Amino acid sequence: MLQKNWKKIGMLILIIACIFNIMGKLVNKLSLNKEMLYSAQYMQEQQNEQNKK
Repeated sequence: MLQKNWKKIGMLILIIACIFNIMGKLVNKLSLNKEMLYSAQYMQEQQNEQNKK
């Protein structure tokens, strides 16, 4: 049984690995976007404080 279906099993494992890889990258990308937004807000606040002085 395993000898006949080894290609299908290998392909299934490859597809699952690719899905996990893509999901991991998407999760990290969303976190990166949030970090960039927080950094932009901080920079804007700093500029506003300097302009008030």
